[in-house]
Amino acid sequence: MKVFVTGASGFIGSAVVKELLDAGHEVLGLARSAESARMVEEAGATVLRGALEDLDILKEGATQSDGVIHTAFSHDFTQFDKSAAADKAAIEAMGNALKGTDKPIVITGGTLGLPLIDGWITEDSVAPKESPRFSESAMMSLAEAGVHASIVRLAPSVHGTYDRGFRAGFGLIIVETAKQKGFAAYVGDGSNRWSAVHRLDAARLFRLALEQSAVGARYNAAGDAGITMRELAQLTGEKLDLPVKSISPEEAKEYYSWMSYFISFESAVKIDETREQLGWEPGHPGLLEDLRKNYF
Repeated sequence: MKVFVTGASGFIGSAVVKELLDAGHEVLGLARSAESARMVEEAGATVLRGALEDLDILKEGATQSDGVIHTAFSHDFTQFDKSAAADKAAIEAMGNALKGTDKPIVITGGTLGLPLIDGWITEDSVAPKESPRFSESAMMSLAEAGVHASIVRLAPSVHGTYDRGFRAGFGLIIVETAKQKGFAAYVGDGSNRWSAVHRLDAARLFRLALEQSAVGARYNAAGDAGITMRELAQLTGEKLDLPVKSISPEEAKEYYSWMSYFISFESAVKIDETREQLGWEPGHPGLLEDLRKNYF
């Protein structure tokens, strides 16, 4: 297949590009800057210059290709509403270009904040209408309109190394905050759990979803089903030689700033249906092991 990939030079998108090329697909990668275009070309893909806001360019990329994987998203959390609106418009533009075809489009979402079913986020957990990010609702609208749309919902800590260094999503923000504050913190007893996934495992899931997805399917990308906030704080304290403390929800607002809203969420994830439907099995190191080896 010829696959149009947005965010093709990014942390996740670059892994998706390599996964697709290694599997024999051809890739058309969206690149906003000359530097991004260079990275996409060096990876072995063809470049389509444009930004996420260039809706006509996105339509062109989708029309030229046999399928789409949409990984681009602006992670400026000071303007999250703007980022979410741009993401929704991009999804709708590419999806509408695919109407009347059977070309698949795989969209990126997240598991953090999804409703729990018997204590877990499962593939049946549906993003609530009040969700600040619209990717899942936009995907469902396309599926209901006959577009072959599905979504890969990433764990809050997507981790791994690439040519711009080591990243670990929200997990790394927690570690960096401890550095700034002089101690590692968890809220209450720290028993709430977050999931994590290695970027290379996530990339394989995107490819499998492109090749095998059902219309309207929700797939969960989680290698670590649930790491407690206390475990992450203890590792941080141990490796940075910092004290580890329990803080109250009120104290968390000052310590974690904008992330205090999320930090106490229970976000353990099951992948049973994802595994069964796509044959996906995470095989790369978990978050704590990856942090020990490649960050600390």
